[in-house]
Amino acid sequence: MKKLAVTGSLLLLIAVATFMILRDWKTTDREGSGDITNIITPYEREGAFYTAQITGNRLQVYENNAWKDMQIKGVNIGMAKPGTWPGEGGITEEEYYRWLEMISAMNANVIRVYTLHPPGFYNALKRFNDTHESKLYVMQGVWIEEETLSSTMDAFQPDNREPFMQDIETVINVIHGNAEIPARPGHASGSYKADISPYVAAWILGIEWDPAMVTQTNLVNAGTGDYAGKYVFTESAAPFENWLASMFDHTLDYEMAQYQWQRPISFTNWVTTDPLDHPAEPSETEDLVSVNPNVIHLKEDIYTGQFASYHVYPYYPEFMNYEPAYLEYKDQRGQPNNYAAYLNDLKNANNLPVLIAEFGVPSSRGLTHENPFGMNQGFHSEEDQGKINAGLYEDIVYAGMMGGLVFTWQDEWFKRTWNTMDLDNPDRRPYWSNAQTNEQQFGLLSFDRLKIRVDGSTEDWEESETPPLYEKESGPLQSDADDQDELRTLNRVYATHDERYLYLRLDYKSMDTSNPFKAMNTLIAFNTLQGQGNRDLPNQTGVKAQEGIDFVVQLQGEDSSRVIVDSYYDLFQFQYGDQLEEALSYPIEKNSGRFHPIRLALNKKMTIPSTGEELPFTFYETGKLMHGNGNPESENYNSLADFYVNPDKAMIELRLPWSLLNVKDPSTLEIQGDVWNGGLQSSSIIDGIDIAVMTYKPGADGNAAPLGTSGTLRVADSFPETGNDGTLGSMSRYKWESWDLPQSTERLKKSYDVIQELFKKE
Repeated sequence: MKKLAVTGSLLLLIAVATFMILRDWKTTDREGSGDITNIITPYEREGAFYTAQITGNRLQVYENNAWKDMQIKGVNIGMAKPGTWPGEGGITEEEYYRWLEMISAMNANVIRVYTLHPPGFYNALKRFNDTHESKLYVMQGVWIEEETLSSTMDAFQPDNREPFMQDIETVINVIHGNAEIPARPGHASGSYKADISPYVAAWILGIEWDPAMVTQTNLVNAGTGDYAGKYVFTESAAPFENWLASMFDHTLDYEMAQYQWQRPISFTNWVTTDPLDHPAEPSETEDLVSVNPNVIHLKEDIYTGQFASYHVYPYYPEFMNYEPAYLEYKDQRGQPNNYAAYLNDLKNANNLPVLIAEFGVPSSRGLTHENPFGMNQGFHSEEDQGKINAGLYEDIVYAGMMGGLVFTWQDEWFKRTWNTMDLDNPDRRPYWSNAQTNEQQFGLLSFDRLKIRVDGSTEDWEESETPPLYEKESGPLQSDADDQDELRTLNRVYATHDERYLYLRLDYKSMDTSNPFKAMNTLIAFNTLQGQGNRDLPNQTGVKAQEGIDFVVQLQGEDSSRVIVDSYYDLFQFQYGDQLEEALSYPIEKNSGRFHPIRLALNKKMTIPSTGEELPFTFYETGKLMHGNGNPESENYNSLADFYVNPDKAMIELRLPWSLLNVKDPSTLEIQGDVWNGGLQSSSIIDGIDIAVMTYKPGADGNAAPLGTSGTLRVADSFPETGNDGTLGSMSRYKWESWDLPQSTERLKKSYDVIQELFKKE
């Protein structure tokens, strides 16, 4: 270690030496034993202490009295778990510790947090690193209040600058185990005594910057000139970049003055404000302004260096999918890859080392953006999520980046996304799991307890002691001469639920083991909202309901089953009907007898500026059901599975995401109201959902074929019983209790295993 330069009085020297002795820098580990074996000592240079630095294109960490290169293999960690908002700080120290063990076992070496976490995080991190030889380093973020930035539209305003500087000081005190933070709504608080400063590898300041705010900041502060501070200066910088430089300077100055420590520094950036021009970007906002890290420089007495950090995803902004050079770009595998193309351009545009601080795809049922090569924002199984994320990381490394941080560690139920955010109750999101909202499911750790595994077994139904909603032992309602009556005979129907799904189980008397749907199709009808819905059932069954039917599940085959919705209750039609190329040939009205497929929007109409190409409004059918095994412990597990057919047990299991039934919040039994009279804000509190099930013999056109009896009634069997005149009996109602504390179960997704193997090799 280099000798401490004498730069002050003897008293100062003694104070510094005393400070070093008192600090808990020496930590060790005999793996898993808690005994001290591995000494961690900071490097010292000219009175500054540090354990991380940028050298060339790499982060280096100081371990065992030597610097070693570290390719960053990491993950982001949020502040929320089911039942809590991020600002509530609801994650316990033991939960943090357990997660750190899982993350380390995944062969990661870095975690990133966006803001100040509760004391339990820092306690757990210190305890983990003090008892494990393989350390987990932290990239600590400092958040800035978005609402104030958006309202003032000027980062230099005191309402933005002063609280941010204070928060920087607070977080610095926290990582040194020297903070008592009073309770404040929406923020972490408590007694911070764990000194984790040797394990903090970098600062990453700020958030994804709003381009309109950056533009306005630059406009109102034009002519201020470059920044020249104690440790930081700029060259040819815009005003907002000067503001960032001043925040860098304050961070470095405060930590040096108070603790004689320094560490690498960066700020959050994203593709929207990168230093590149994107001629194919159809949205002016997404290519409005740059925030360029290359114009910010550190002075010579900051030894730890700086780097650029970006959030980069393969499907958004839109230019990623339409820039011709990106679509034609071949990656290291010889495959077309727009993500690799962008990374190559981004690396060349930066003089600094580059960290991809967020990347990934979600394992959600819902889909929001498409990528031309399948790296979509949503509708991925857990295994495919892992494979795509692994490919993205390989692209990041091949492009010469410092490494990457997977987004994200845990699923986040409080999140929203643009094509479903108007369809739920925004105040109740943390209390249930929305399979249709992709932003909730970027994690490698799931919290969904999957009460019913949907794998053809009855064990979980029996364990939950679920009583039948309907039950009979008699034969079918109507017979036919094809000798297949038993295949169309219903015996029992069960229903149950959890925070994510409404589950149904249908038991038949018998089932064709070679083709269960050849002689039998099934309809499941739902009455959710009273006072509307269709009385006539689809598929020409001849059945009329006494109550309006809002949704129908059509089980017609492993590849041809779906959920359809009453045209009057079709939220997609209400939102986007005027953007569809073909107008409806019939009015939207109650009891029209018409059902629509359930759809979600993907993109509104847009024009590609560089080519003039006009792209239409796009959407997809999200009501189409996928057959598969929903048990994570099964070898053929598919997390996207909606239903499973077990011919040997003559049983079909089905799980329906709550949102697919226009449920805004299952925890309070809130559903969407009459949108044509009250808009998307309308809602209704129900006490349950009425359910009916019926079977029929499928004809060549997929509709119900005539049976041996005369008349228009073509249903073979039904719960409740259908009268000779086709009138469906009174439907049984499935009821459930409201909840404020959701149940959840931690489970590592299949994507975790893929990333674990990837990080082991890299």
